[in-house]
Amino acid sequence: MIPILAAVVALILAVFLFMIIKGRSGGASGIKRTKGREAMIKDANKRLAQNPRDPEALNVLGNIYFQDGEWERAFKAYEVLSELTGVVDEFEANLRYALSALKLNLADAAYKGFAAARALRQDNFEVNYNLGHLEFQKKNYEKAIQLLQQARRQDPDSAPVLRDLGHAFFRVKKPKEAMTFIRKAIDLAPDDKESLYTLAECYYEANQSDQALRLFNHLRADPVMGPNACLVTGTINMELHQEDAAIGDFEIGLKHQTIKPDILTELRYRLAQAYLKKNNISGALGLLRLIQADNPSYKDVNILIGKYQELNANKNLQIYLMAPSADFIALCRKIVMSYFAKAKVKITSITVDKGGWADILTEVDTSKWSNVTMFRFIRSQGSVGELILRDFHSHLKEVKADKGICVTIGNYTEEAKRYTEARVIDLIEKERLTAMLNTVDARAAASATVQQRKR
Repeated sequence: MIPILAAVVALILAVFLFMIIKGRSGGASGIKRTKGREAMIKDANKRLAQNPRDPEALNVLGNIYFQDGEWERAFKAYEVLSELTGVVDEFEANLRYALSALKLNLADAAYKGFAAARALRQDNFEVNYNLGHLEFQKKNYEKAIQLLQQARRQDPDSAPVLRDLGHAFFRVKKPKEAMTFIRKAIDLAPDDKESLYTLAECYYEANQSDQALRLFNHLRADPVMGPNACLVTGTINMELHQEDAAIGDFEIGLKHQTIKPDILTELRYRLAQAYLKKNNISGALGLLRLIQADNPSYKDVNILIGKYQELNANKNLQIYLMAPSADFIALCRKIVMSYFAKAKVKITSITVDKGGWADILTEVDTSKWSNVTMFRFIRSQGSVGELILRDFHSHLKEVKADKGICVTIGNYTEEAKRYTEARVIDLIEKERLTAMLNTVDARAAASATVQQRKR
C-alpha cells in the first residue's frame, strides 16, 4: 500500500504544480489564460479601475488587442506601458507601441517608440527598418541610409529595405549606388512602378539617356506614373532636338485621366514650347491660355501669349520671324519689289548672314530718278545697335549703293539712330514693318502688274 500511496501523492503534486504553472503563464497578475477573451479583458479592466497604471493588467490588454489587430486599443495600452520602467519588458512595450502607432498613421508616436526601442536593442530588424523608413519620410536621408544598411545586414533580401535604400541614395545624388539597390528591389517586387521610375531617373542622372528613355517609355501608359514619365521623355527628346517625338510624349501625357495639377500645367507648357518650335502657333496659344486661366503668373506665359497672339493674327509676321530662310527671303523680295510706288525694281544680289539678317541689292528706276538701293532685313526682335549699322554702311560702300534701308521687327538704340543722321540710311522699326507686312501681298501683286505693263 505504501508504494501505491506514494504514487498517488506524487500524481496529485504533479497536477497541482501543472495548474500553478498554467495559471502563471496567463500573466503574473493571476488573470488566467484558461479564461475566455472577454473575461480576461473584464478582469484586467477591473484592476485598471483601481490602478490605471497596473502593468500586468495593461500587458494582458495590450497583448490581446495587438494580437487581434485592434490597433487603437493596443496603442493606448502600450503607450502607458512604454512609460513604465523596471516592471515590464521595455523593449517589447516600445516596439508594440510604435507598431500600433504605425498602423494608425501616427508617424511621430511611431518614431518615438522605435527610437526608444532601438536605445534598448540595436540588433532588431523591425526597429531598424521602420526607423529608417520614417527617417526617409522625414527627408533625413543620411540617417535613413545608416539604419537601412543595418537592417539589410540582418535581412539582405528584404525588398522594402532594398527599395528604401535605393530611393535614399538617389535623394543624396548617388545614382550609381541607388541603381544597385533599386534593381534588386525590382527583381523581388516587379510591380513596383515607382521604383522603376526612380531607376529611370538614376539612368538619366548618370547620363545614360538611352536606358532612361527605354524605362520612361515603358511607363508612359501607367495610370499613376504615366504623366510624369511622359513629361520626362518629352523633355529629353526636346533636349535632343527631336521635337516631333517630344510632341508625341506630351500629348500622351495629357490623355491620362488623372494628372496632378502641377504636372498637368508643366505638360501643357512644354507641349506649347514644342508646338512653337514647329511653328504651330495656334496650338501653342490654346495651351498657353489654358495655363493662364489656371495660373496667370506661371513662368513667362503672359509674355508668350502677348508675343504670339500678334504672330497668330499675321501670317507674314510669322514668316518673317520663324519661317525657314527660303520663305523669309521670298517675303523680303516681295517687300523690296513693292517698296517704291510706280518704280521698276531689279534685284541684283542677295546675301544672307549667319547673324540673322539678309542684304538685298537692287536697281531702282522711276520716271524721275534712278539709283542703287540696298535693303537689310533683320529678324531679331531685340534692339539694333550702332555696330550692325556700321557694318551695313560698310557694305553699302563696297557695292557702291546710293542708299540703304534697314528693316527690323525690333527697334533701334539711340546710338544707332544718331549714327544714321548724317548718312543715307533709312530706318524702319516694328510698327511700320508690321503695317508693310499686312499689305505686302496686295502691294506686290499691284507692283507686278505695273512692271508687266512697263515691259
